[in-house]
Amino acid sequence: MTGSPATRRALDAVVVGSGPNGLAAAIDLARAGRSVHVIEAADTLGGGIRTSELTLPGFRHDLCSTVVPLAAGSPFFRSVDLARHGIEWAHPPVALAHLLRPERAVLLHRSLDATVEELGRDGAAWARLMGPLAREWDRLADHVLGPPIRFPRHPLLLARFGLPSLLPGDVLPRLVFREAAARALFTGIAAHSMVRLSAPLTSAFGIVLATLAHRFDWPLVRGGIGRLADALVAQATELGVTFETGHTVASLAELPPSRAVVLDVTPRQVLAIAGDRLPAGYRRGLERYRYGPGVFKVDWALDGPVPWRDHAVAGAGTVHLSGSSRAIAAAEDAVARGRHPERPFILFVQPTVADPTRAPAGKHVAWAYCHVPNGSTVDMTHVLEGEVERHAPGFRDLILARSVKGPAAMEAHDANYIGGDINGGIQDLWQALFRPVVAWDPYATPLEGLFLCSSSTPPGGGVHGMSGRHAARSVLRRIG
Repeated sequence: MTGSPATRRALDAVVVGSGPNGLAAAIDLARAGRSVHVIEAADTLGGGIRTSELTLPGFRHDLCSTVVPLAAGSPFFRSVDLARHGIEWAHPPVALAHLLRPERAVLLHRSLDATVEELGRDGAAWARLMGPLAREWDRLADHVLGPPIRFPRHPLLLARFGLPSLLPGDVLPRLVFREAAARALFTGIAAHSMVRLSAPLTSAFGIVLATLAHRFDWPLVRGGIGRLADALVAQATELGVTFETGHTVASLAELPPSRAVVLDVTPRQVLAIAGDRLPAGYRRGLERYRYGPGVFKVDWALDGPVPWRDHAVAGAGTVHLSGSSRAIAAAEDAVARGRHPERPFILFVQPTVADPTRAPAGKHVAWAYCHVPNGSTVDMTHVLEGEVERHAPGFRDLILARSVKGPAAMEAHDANYIGGDINGGIQDLWQALFRPVVAWDPYATPLEGLFLCSSSTPPGGGVHGMSGRHAARSVLRRIG
């Protein structure tokens, strides 16, 4: 218990779940002068933004999110004085290294000019696609990170983003780029969608994340992502928000009296908590909600830096061990079909490249995950370590300890990660537009006073807090 409502009078709002969206909703409601109480099932606050010594003392690992370009570019996070609460962004020398083969990587730099030079003949095409959006991100952000069904304030700018974004992530690079390097770089970024790359709208993920790299970089939080949760909790506490931990909410009936309840949970938990009170049509809509692929994640404590064959990779905060555009698309298609590819798309992060405070002097931490079918029970440790070893001979010899989490362990860590799905539901075309159901206001439910703010509402997964912000606005429109 980190706090409790000051009195038993009715609160304005109770928020269930303290991930970045739940904390964002609590902060924006409190900013509007509302009394707010947050209830969290875990013993620590933060949801997907927590840090712990998973392997050995002195080695600090982020339990889920580490690299947070969406947080750096989020209108919600930019409204919080993070520096005052001790947040310092750590920038790696290189945002992303995409390994085409063990001895050859293509690099994504924060500098658009450096990336243009890196891509050679495709540099100009990259600049035409990403440059204007990076320059105009402040006007674009609310559209990209907001509910999709609304009237645009900047229709021409939105069209410049939206038209190429509608294309599949394995089609746009073939239309725009001529060489394998740029095609693979873009397709690898689009694969963060965890949707088969032949599906419409998957290019949007590649465009947004590349745009953010050129505007804000792909930064980390110095000391661990858990400090970002600490900063949000400190901000909320200053505004009068109270907190309660170690309490799994099973029913609306057990919540303290309030004018509004905001659930930072996915549809499956909404049905468990409030299903008996929801209208039948809305309940059926939530029952039809689909979850996407899971992740299999390994965290390592390392005795030294990763010995990459291509030395340029040593400075990259994020590394894709993925190969060609076609290979990535084939791997993601296999996962979508319920199979485990022999060479999956692997996302590798080496935080101590940017933030050496996360490990003892001379030591390092790293983690990697691959996409797997939802609920998979296959141990992918040997696949992940084998692929890293292939690109960095001697990697296995550096391993001091490891922490392994398959889909079931990911869900045990955070109940929103159903079957290991860290995005709160698949983000294909339908569920990107209508999330969790078809509704003009996806944050309000038909049950008076009940609202949703999780990543199962727009704009979906990622550390941005915008689902919480939009849910708070929906609450305020209804409770005055």
